[in-house]
Amino acid sequence: MLNDITLGQYFPGNSAIHKLDPRMKIIIAIIYIAAIFFASDIYTLSVIFIINIIIIFLSEIPFIIILKALKPLIFIIAFTFIINVFMNTGETLLFAAGFIKVYSDGLINAMFFVIRIISLVSVTSVFITYTTSPTMLTDAIERLLSPLKKIKVPVHEFALMMTLALTYIPTLIDETEKIINAQKARGADFYSGNILKRAKALIPVLIPLIVSAFRRADELATAMECRCYRGGEGRTKMKQLRYSSKDLFAFVLSAMFMAGVIVLPEIIAGMF
Repeated sequence: MLNDITLGQYFPGNSAIHKLDPRMKIIIAIIYIAAIFFASDIYTLSVIFIINIIIIFLSEIPFIIILKALKPLIFIIAFTFIINVFMNTGETLLFAAGFIKVYSDGLINAMFFVIRIISLVSVTSVFITYTTSPTMLTDAIERLLSPLKKIKVPVHEFALMMTLALTYIPTLIDETEKIINAQKARGADFYSGNILKRAKALIPVLIPLIVSAFRRADELATAMECRCYRGGEGRTKMKQLRYSSKDLFAFVLSAMFMAGVIVLPEIIAGMF
């Protein structure tokens, strides 16, 4: 069900990840993403995946929530796995049935890309949305991009726009679920027929969803105007962001992690 999707939601807590400065969480997330793309073999990526599990454990976010975050990507993950399994060949044949052949290299390559996708989605969700409130996330993005103000970039508006987009994902998902249930009550069928027929069946869902999204945007704009919102110029913060020793420690660990990802493939190559 669509209401099981947790992408963009914030889960209040008191974990070590929750207590980090939101700016540091964004920086660590960027370092983590870079490390994932620097990983060039399944062994290094497996180490990253283990650290991924440790981070989720430290955040105290239930693993079922992480699995729900991966729900929208099930098709992409499955498609990536199948393509890499059957399109890659190698020396060791594991399975053969007619024209279908599975090689060890293809299986390893498929696992490599699947682990990469899962790691990207899970840890970035933990750092960016699950453990960071929308208000703190807006402040963090604005502070990190504040040097761009010197060249007249509307940093505050940009940060607010990104945060609102993330915040309204769960709202739009709930709205989609309600529209689908309403259409089902009227006899709509979204699951039978070929792909083209199913796509046409979604038109009665998309049109009211778009109308609802514009209506919510107009209501939000009206509410902001009623509160005399005029952008970021001259605005003050109720909570000032300050780095602590915990943030410095987390940054050092992240830097060591990135260095390890770069060095580890060379160590593995030397061993084998």
